[in-house]
Amino acid sequence: MHASLTYFQAIVMGLIQGITELFPVSSLGHGVLVPALLGWHNLVNSQSASQSFFLVFLVGLHVGTAVGLFAYYRATWFALFRAFFRQLAKVPEHGVSSLWRLNSPNTDATYRLLFVLAVGSIPVGLAGLFLEHTLRVLFAKPLAAAVFLSINGVILLLGEGLRRTKGRHVRYTRLSAVGPSRALVIGSSQILALLAGISRSGVTMVAGLLNGLDHEDSANFAFLLATPVILVAGLYKLPSLMGTLGNGVRAQTLVGALCAMLAAYVAVRFLTRWFTTRTLIPFGVYSLVAGLACVVRFA
Repeated sequence: MHASLTYFQAIVMGLIQGITELFPVSSLGHGVLVPALLGWHNLVNSQSASQSFFLVFLVGLHVGTAVGLFAYYRATWFALFRAFFRQLAKVPEHGVSSLWRLNSPNTDATYRLLFVLAVGSIPVGLAGLFLEHTLRVLFAKPLAAAVFLSINGVILLLGEGLRRTKGRHVRYTRLSAVGPSRALVIGSSQILALLAGISRSGVTMVAGLLNGLDHEDSANFAFLLATPVILVAGLYKLPSLMGTLGNGVRAQTLVGALCAMLAAYVAVRFLTRWFTTRTLIPFGVYSLVAGLACVVRFA
């Protein structure tokens, strides 16, 4: 398909990607719906193609988003990396098993968090490797994205409802106390976000809330989980941007990636403060209303 992407489109799509990847309203869904609503048929027609310039453009946007996330959590990630090398240095004395014996007194809490983040990233990493391309070709269409965005709203509202039902009986778990099995459950929820319209951060937060985390820790865990997943997925496909599919869109992709990076940084800064005192309900209402309106529009 012939590359056709303006700088204005690149800026708009980059800002949308960076914001909606973190806001629990689905970046992939908005990436499908916004071009359709604006009449950008060059983008709409390319999204469900097996190979197209728009798919490699999205690779750049995802890398930009991951960089923005990493920049915000840079102190946390540097602490996690230092903890990894400290733990690695203990292997000669305590054996290789010390890398996964999380309850050992020789394992500090920071390394424990890194380990559970790695475990939580495995399911979506494997699912994305085998299913992402197929699901995008099948469902990256305005009507399908609108339906899944509506479902995303239901998931967010239902998650908040279930959490409130538990009410006073909930004893919240701190993020540092999340174990591998719970991280695996929470991380597996990200697989739903392979469907355009389902939010990665939204379903991960709901899974966190239902597994004993409060809103603040659920948000931080969701954003920390998302960083390596988005970055690795982007870097894995980055060579395609350097190939023939990237001809004519590389400069636009760089501009869009920079916009996504800045938008992601601002979005995560806002949301980490929002979720200290507030809930997913506004995002659930928005997803449901916007999704149903788009169903009517594209049906």
